Amino acid sequence: MDRRFPSLRSEAAGAVRTMLASAESLQLTLKPELSQEEQALTHSNGKPKETHLLQNEDLKEMLESNKESLKLEAMKRIVGLISKGKNASELFPAVVKNVASKNIELKKLVYVYLVRYAEEQQDLALLSISTFQRALKDPNQFIRASALRVLSSIRVPIIVPIMMLAIKEAATDLSPYVRKTSAHAIQKLYSLDPDQKEQLIEVIEKLLKDKSTLVAGSVVVAFEEVCPDRIDLIHKNYRKLCNLLVDVEEWGQVVIISMLTRYARTQFTSPWKEDSVFDENNEKTFYDSDSEEKKDQSEAKPYMMDPDHRLLLRNTKPLLQSRNTAVVMSVAQLYWHLAPKHEVSVVTKSLVRLLRSHREVQYIVLQNIATMSIQRKGMFEPFMKSFYVRSTDPTHIKTLKLEILTNLANEANISTILREFQTYVKSQDKAFAAATIQAIGRCATNISEVTDTCLNGLVLLLSNRDESVVAESVVVIKKLLQTQPTQHSEIIKHMAKLFDNITVPMARASILWLMGEYCDRVPKIAPDVLRKMAKTFTAEEDIVKLQTVNLAAKLYLTNSKQTKLLTQYILNLGRYDQNYDIRDRTRFIRQLIVPSEKSGALNKYARRILLAPKPAPVLESAFKDRDRFQLGTLSHSLNVKASGYHELSDWPSVAPDPSVRNVEVIEPVNEWAPSLGKAKKPKSDDKFYSDDEEKEEEGSEGSSSEDDSSSSSSKDSDSGSEEESSEESEETSSGSGGSSSGSEKSSSESEPEPRQKKKTKKMPQRNRKAAASDSDSDENGNVDQASSSASESSTESESESDSGSDSPAPPKKKEADAQPKMAVKSKKEVSLLDLDDFTPASTNAPKPSLVSSSLLSDLEGLSLSNVSSAVQVTSPSFGPVKTYELLHHMTGKGLSAKYHFPRQPCLYQPTMVSVQVILTNSSDHVLEEVHVGERSPAGLNLHCFNTIERLEPGASVTVSMGVDFSDSTQAANFQLCTKEDQFSVSIQPAVGELLMPFTMTEADFSKEQRNLQGMNETSATIAMATANTPRQAVSKQVLSVANVGVVSSSQDGTLRFCGRTVSSKALLLVSLDLTEPSAVLLTINTEKTVMASMLLRDLKRALAQA
Repeated sequence: MDRRFPSLRSEAAGAVRTMLASAESLQLTLKPELSQEEQALTHSNGKPKETHLLQNEDLKEMLESNKESLKLEAMKRIVGLISKGKNASELFPAVVKNVASKNIELKKLVYVYLVRYAEEQQDLALLSISTFQRALKDPNQFIRASALRVLSSIRVPIIVPIMMLAIKEAATDLSPYVRKTSAHAIQKLYSLDPDQKEQLIEVIEKLLKDKSTLVAGSVVVAFEEVCPDRIDLIHKNYRKLCNLLVDVEEWGQVVIISMLTRYARTQFTSPWKEDSVFDENNEKTFYDSDSEEKKDQSEAKPYMMDPDHRLLLRNTKPLLQSRNTAVVMSVAQLYWHLAPKHEVSVVTKSLVRLLRSHREVQYIVLQNIATMSIQRKGMFEPFMKSFYVRSTDPTHIKTLKLEILTNLANEANISTILREFQTYVKSQDKAFAAATIQAIGRCATNISEVTDTCLNGLVLLLSNRDESVVAESVVVIKKLLQTQPTQHSEIIKHMAKLFDNITVPMARASILWLMGEYCDRVPKIAPDVLRKMAKTFTAEEDIVKLQTVNLAAKLYLTNSKQTKLLTQYILNLGRYDQNYDIRDRTRFIRQLIVPSEKSGALNKYARRILLAPKPAPVLESAFKDRDRFQLGTLSHSLNVKASGYHELSDWPSVAPDPSVRNVEVIEPVNEWAPSLGKAKKPKSDDKFYSDDEEKEEEGSEGSSSEDDSSSSSSKDSDSGSEEESSEESEETSSGSGGSSSGSEKSSSESEPEPRQKKKTKKMPQRNRKAAASDSDSDENGNVDQASSSASESSTESESESDSGSDSPAPPKKKEADAQPKMAVKSKKEVSLLDLDDFTPASTNAPKPSLVSSSLLSDLEGLSLSNVSSAVQVTSPSFGPVKTYELLHHMTGKGLSAKYHFPRQPCLYQPTMVSVQVILTNSSDHVLEEVHVGERSPAGLNLHCFNTIERLEPGASVTVSMGVDFSDSTQAANFQLCTKEDQFSVSIQPAVGELLMPFTMTEADFSKEQRNLQGMNETSATIAMATANTPRQAVSKQVLSVANVGVVSSSQDGTLRFCGRTVSSKALLLVSLDLTEPSAVLLTINTEKTVMASMLLRDLKRALAQA
């Protein structure tokens, strides 16, 4: 029965095939592929070789039949078998016979088969060379290309001359598809016979001049394969490749961008020079005299970007919106390696967008972002939430996101990041939880303000149930304690108590190392730990045994009375251990510490060897050294130099001659370039008429974040290029689909003035007024904020509030007439917007008691929580208000400015801190148009005071400003301008001024304090200058440092204060325990751990003087 069964199967399969053949002859359509039953019969375990041969025989019969339909069906099946990885090489003779078929579809499939097997069946393929040569002149371009592809696949040295002739003919073919195939064939011929290099370079040079976008990518690949060092071939074609780049296929774009990156690093000077001024217009040197020019050049050379360098950056920028992730990554690495530092941030949004793609793409993109974030944190800081870990992310993605978050950590955002890390530590993924603990350690090392907070949090993790978390915490604590061991003997004692419960070898070894290193700080505990280890020495892991021997040796040197016998016992155990490392270490230690005749002079240096101070370990990012590889390459991903990797050359100190890129015949290029933009020109003219309306539409739609960022960079790019290149760039950018109002602005700016005047006449009356106000705001530099907020993809409401806060700053004509009169009448008169009700306009510090009751009732209606109670708390407890110097009269050429924080709610925005500035004219002449100019950083939310048209000699005026510090003590930098001069000034807030007083009951205070423990709690014991300091004096010192409210307390020995941060409304609780007569225990609870550390430092200083 078993013997009959395979024969029955083969007969059944034959019957099915005959039925298919008869159906074809009857022109019936059945399923062309084999069914599951047929496949099961064909691949049966009985005799697969026989059934396979039968199948091949059947296909051979179909290929040899006279009917084209059967041959076509057979070829389809054969190509299907090849695509599934099956071997169809036995059918080569039968397939080759059909190479001369007149059916184009059949011929294409035959060529597909021959490309696959021509290399294996070289002898049979050579018999058909005459057919291939005839096919090279076939009228069908696909046949010509397929014939060349097959010919180049026959890897036999004899036919190299034939291949070379075929490639040369195909390179001059009328069809771009055939020319592209010839470029692919160049690489195959070069790998077969490298001696043909010179002739192939001639063909490459000819193909590089090709204007077809289909050919560009393929010929650049051939160039990179055959002669990557022949940069002279690129000179004449550089601008053409830059202009064609947008229209080339995606695969070709990646290759061309990579090649142009290498080219640019050899032909242009570095835009990163720190000692040079970045100036693309260079108008000053044009108008100044020759002598002044020489002086300027000797002092600082302005950096002039080569127009061709700018052309490359401008034409690659639209590709950041490509759907292909490889193209976006290529453009990102080009900007990283070639663009000026202030333009690299253009790629940030595009890279963040790629994080929504597949895991494989995320992995590569995150690796590159991790490298970039080390050098330039500011690029990715606004998008920090994009790197938060999701529960669905795999471990390798989680660890990369963790790496980036650690790189982005700074004083401003560390509290948010640590709160995120607290959640990650509880993850079920053990490897990820361990990596999070390491990240906390890195944050503690890099940011000194949170070192204590992180240590406290890691100590709490020592009581975790998960052994891996405990072990990793011990290892990280060990590294952190090395940085400041004197302050943390309590932590070492706590770890010694937990020693018996910890089973992970690495953690036990770390605790033993700490005991040995700081044995003088725990003199009673260390010998006891050594006693316990002596009991379990034989059962411990090798790494624990080694540290036990080290601990014994160090204790022998420092406390030999208690540990001499223990040390001898442990050394005897180690002498006969199974591990030879432990045996060797034991013998070495014995000779080193125990004096004997053999040890000689070595014993004298035992203490200096074993107890030498060790340098603290540096916790660094794993991606710190990866910047030596080019971004986006395999070498960068593996962190190892891969074969075929070409290193980027250093920037040349002097740029090579740029005239080599000038093309002799420019007309074809000029004809081609405007042809893309001709249809767009009238569209841009129409947009000019409705420029203001478009701005309104963009504001209402809220979809202009990407466009604004592209427009701002296009402005920068246009300023450094020549007129012709700027026109070409506008046309290409409009053709690439980047619809931005910034491109329209740049086009309108480049137009001559008379033409603009004509157009403005046609504008409606309302639009002209809007345009006038826009131009005024441009002069004062207040539009920068709106554009920057839009580029940071802010919401509609935020952009409206920003524009609303900036609207009083630009001077309008009516206000300009009214302002001087008010300034002349009296020095003390200030408008309502200048907070006249809050403080009188005087040079001295204002008294806190001057607060009108009517204004307080109005303030209760504002969107500030518990304002009335807060004012009641703060009004009697202002203390001395400090006044800081903003601008000295010598620096300000007669204009002096001082500022102070009135500690009143800001009328302009609830997230702003109110600042009052006293401007004084100390000169003997009138100062005109005193106003606020440019600000830094560009996204700074700053409410400026109205322009002061005239400030008489000796006069002073008090004005109010609002600054959103975003709960950071980073200085708000801006320019204080007069009509003639500009002065850079900065307002540096104390951390206590970033708070708003708040009241609550004692019960609520205790409840909130319990919620803000662990990493959110910072405490210190402060020694008072005098014993039994009165409560009022302590309270006064606290309120002078921080703008907080007093919480009533039923306990005599406790003071409580409460406040909220102005910007984020985060709760901040301060409590002081006064039970000790000469010391105060100060505790601060808040999510803003950096603010807590800084406030603790200020309060320490103040209370020590109380």
